[in-house]
Amino acid sequence: MAIGATIQTFEVQLADVDRGVYEDLSLRVAQHPSETDAYLITRVLAYALEFEEGIIFSAGGVSTGEEPAVMIKDLTGDILAWIEVGAPDAARLHLGSKKADRTAVYTHREPAKLLASWKGKTIYQAQDIVVRSFDPRFIDSAAKELTRRNTMSVSVTEGQIYLEINDTNLETEIHQHQIG
Repeated sequence: MAIGATIQTFEVQLADVDRGVYEDLSLRVAQHPSETDAYLITRVLAYALEFEEGIIFSAGGVSTGEEPAVMIKDLTGDILAWIEVGAPDAARLHLGSKKADRTAVYTHREPAKLLASWKGKTIYQAQDIVVRSFDPRFIDSAAKELTRRNTMSVSVTEGQIYLEINDTNLETEIHQHQIG
């Protein structure tokens, strides 16, 4: 018998000063058995940092052939934002960039290696895709704090993220990278 997804809950207080977004979020997030805690925390942070009306997690938790890990749709079902997590291949970025108005990648991987893997590959409007990364120690420390029920405070100001997760305080710069 296959093991199903584990449901993690997150009570998130979001204060993104840089974007003027202030929300209290209650998230039930399915963690696929193959999904690492580092990927999960990066996915939840991507959701918080991209939060706007119409944002959703993909059905399977991890990116599938048809959907990114996180996306934003309008009321008609059109995809406004295709948000990948981890280390998507160039073909996925190409597909997402063609399907959505904007595309972003949030990675817990080494960004230089990720960018190098896309070099010379065809990616639609690659110059418009923003790649964001965090200090690996930040993601690893946050992942160690995960439980089935999580409380988080996410504050963003001047490109710096301040995270309180289950009474542990962490901070890092949000690094931005361009493809090409």
